[in-house]
Amino acid sequence: MISLLNSFRIVALLEGISYILLLFIATPLRHFANEPMYVKLLGMPHGILFLIYIVLAIVVGQSLQWEKKTLAIVLIASVLPFGTFYIEKKYLKNKAS
Repeated sequence: MISLLNSFRIVALLEGISYILLLFIATPLRHFANEPMYVKLLGMPHGILFLIYIVLAIVVGQSLQWEKKTLAIVLIASVLPFGTFYIEKKYLKNKAS
């Protein structure tokens, strides 16, 4: 069975990848190649992963007894490119599963 922390790690990874694909591939294709299909394909999955990331961050934060500052950093990282990868390395890497 997958632990809550491992679920958060997986969602953080997928959310980060979907955000990078959306930001650096789909959006430029939409604007420069007039190809909106990729934004439509990636937008909804990214939005769902973003919401799951936020909910899991709050639940994991309570479970690991994060300070409010740490939780704020984890939440802000979700809107920064490569932010979720930083969170994995800084806050989740050495935590027991």
